[in-house]
Amino acid sequence: MIGRAIDKGIVSVTCTDIRDYSSDTHGTADDYQYGGGPGMVMKPEPIFDAVDNVFKQIPLSDHTNTPIALLSPQGKQLNQNIINEFSKLNNLVLICGHYAGVDERVRDNLITEEISIGDYVLTGGELAALVIIDSVSRFVTGVIGSEDNVQNDSITSGLLQHPLYTRPSEYRSYRVPEILRSGNHAEIDKWRRHESLKRTLINRPDLLSSADLDENDIRYLSELGYQKSN
Repeated sequence: MIGRAIDKGIVSVTCTDIRDYSSDTHGTADDYQYGGGPGMVMKPEPIFDAVDNVFKQIPLSDHTNTPIALLSPQGKQLNQNIINEFSKLNNLVLICGHYAGVDERVRDNLITEEISIGDYVLTGGELAALVIIDSVSRFVTGVIGSEDNVQNDSITSGLLQHPLYTRPSEYRSYRVPEILRSGNHAEIDKWRRHESLKRTLINRPDLLSSADLDENDIRYLSELGYQKSN
């Protein structure tokens, strides 16, 4: 989907090779640590120069509100709120960390935020950057077929999504719930809401503390043993 969006000009993704901004013929972008220690460190000069060149391609009016995010295990963990904020912007600059890390001067004087996609370590930040590109692009009009699909997704809606079924109505003796075939849309909506609440309670109860719940939701969750904290 993202590839098609790029082909159609809905989304633009530009890759910049930091090594192209190295000062030597070998394209050196890393060096040994001052003070000793294992692992190489990404040099500051190529990163600063690469970002400077990227900003030459961004309209001046967008410079002040374009984030420069470093992908790193040390960053704040990516969540839907961050994705929502990024999706409102015209531009986003992502720096992919490598080796033992980046020179601290990049962290102190260049980036605006540091983001991790989880409590684990990758060989580089490229996969993390792709996760952000994919997540943000889904909110761009025209990337996903239906806007409702995006807004009603798990997490985006504040809860996990209800169970989904398609044809055939019976497969290997496994049947689609009768309520979904009843044609009673009010009852279907109620069933879906209850299933969404139940699934969230079982798998991600932490989401319920910030979810938009009405009295009926609270009553149903209480029947399942959930107690809303003050």
